[in-house]
Amino acid sequence: MSVHSSATVKRITTHTLQEMKQRGEKISMLTAYDYSMAKIVDAAGMDIILVGDSASNVMAGHETTLPITLDQMIYHASAVVRAVKRSFIVVDIPFGNYQGNSSEALRSAIRIMKESGAHAVKVEGGSEIKESVSRILSAGVPVMGHLGLTPQSIYKFGTYTVRAKEEAEANKLLEDAKILEQCGCFAIVLEKIPASLAKKVAESVSIPVIGIGAGPHVDGQVLVMHDMLGITQEFKPRFLRQYADLQSVMMDAFQQYISDVKRKDFPSEKESY
Repeated sequence: MSVHSSATVKRITTHTLQEMKQRGEKISMLTAYDYSMAKIVDAAGMDIILVGDSASNVMAGHETTLPITLDQMIYHASAVVRAVKRSFIVVDIPFGNYQGNSSEALRSAIRIMKESGAHAVKVEGGSEIKESVSRILSAGVPVMGHLGLTPQSIYKFGTYTVRAKEEAEANKLLEDAKILEQCGCFAIVLEKIPASLAKKVAESVSIPVIGIGAGPHVDGQVLVMHDMLGITQEFKPRFLRQYADLQSVMMDAFQQYISDVKRKDFPSEKESY
């Protein structure tokens, strides 16, 4: 694993990401929500850190992403920004803060950028949020789109199943991707759609396309940190590759600590003043 020293750090930008797509270099993206974890992710060399509204699930224990507030997203984003020296930081605008009201969308994006110091925002949807995307971009705030399975619309869909399997929905998704590109989005996330469709989208737009459950033919991949590290064990979709089993590692450490305290083995004489 390469670790980037402070002397050689060069900040990732939207221009960097565009160049990566053009030369065929895959883009790595992972979520983070706090200072300590973000510092490690950044030092590992991650290209993009997403301060996702998935914090609603993995940090706050909610069933969906809907309950998290703009203030809470800014809190998490601020912690991540303080830790990061290289990665490009994208922050989800939470549910209810951009849909249907472009003025509210702009206010939300500006708050995130000013109060957290993040580099871009992410929104879910296509043609239906075109006005909000354009309004945010008019203020110079970079926007990442999100199509396919859009968790903020879970009650509309009623299921977390694969999206855009039927021709009509697939055609709309492709058209929405082009709309987001035309609006000026610098990248798009595609979640849980057929790999063949994701490939078509990536080839049809000039901006980077990041997949999660969208196959290998896109420009990069994103996962939720807690899922890929095995901290959350109950969520194991087909697209998830678990790179570690930290729940077991942490459980062993916690139980050993409890045992050492109960047996009066900790602290020892050497660990005392």
